[in-house]
Amino acid sequence: MLVSERKPLEEILEMLEGRRRLFLLGCNGCAAASGTGGEKEVLELKASLEEEGLEVTGWKVLDFLCQKGLIRVGLSPYEAELTAAEAVLASTCGIGVQAIAAVLQDKAVYPACNTVPLGGVRGEWPGEERCLECGQCFLGLTAGICPLTACTKGLVNGPCGGARDGRCEFEPEVRPCGWELIYRRLKRQGRLDLLRKGPPIFKDYAKMQPPKGLRRTTRWALEVEPEAEERQTPKGWIASARSDPAKEVARR
Repeated sequence: MLVSERKPLEEILEMLEGRRRLFLLGCNGCAAASGTGGEKEVLELKASLEEEGLEVTGWKVLDFLCQKGLIRVGLSPYEAELTAAEAVLASTCGIGVQAIAAVLQDKAVYPACNTVPLGGVRGEWPGEERCLECGQCFLGLTAGICPLTACTKGLVNGPCGGARDGRCEFEPEVRPCGWELIYRRLKRQGRLDLLRKGPPIFKDYAKMQPPKGLRRTTRWALEVEPEAEERQTPKGWIASARSDPAKEVARR
């Protein structure tokens, strides 16, 4: 499971680069469990965007946005709404945003959420999309291709000097240059201006560490005692502590 949190509305509006017609996507998997991508949250986001004067051409919540096959099938009835939209705004984790962008390669796809780092490894994944849970998702600036995972060096503001013929200098036999992929897709979308004059990406690597509050929840470790559990509010972990006063006294 990847845990996500909603980006502030101000950040979303700035990220959209002036695009006013949007198609919204939500995820009934991890994002719904995180309280960011279910139907309720997508409709709340829709209302907030419309209050700001933006037009929502359509919306859909799919079971899993990390499955490209499900995305293709689930969006097939929404061709008109997607065509009318200038961009797609996805309430999902970083893998979901990348999967959507891989399916809708001609459309700009923006993340409505940041993926919260949990630490550790959570099993195998059959798709090629990867998310480092950096807590600062900027996939909207890189055509839905994450340079932290597509580039072997994790460079966030352009390629190194070692790439040749579109191949990574580290593993040229098996890996394309991540920034070559980003360049090609931005060119396909007519958004190369982001590389010429777009805002530089400043990565806050402290956000890649699991939040302290998370370490006291069952999302961090299943053996965490329920009475110590805390979850986050919109800007921190949502308090759901069920502490026993007698146990608190005993601990002291």
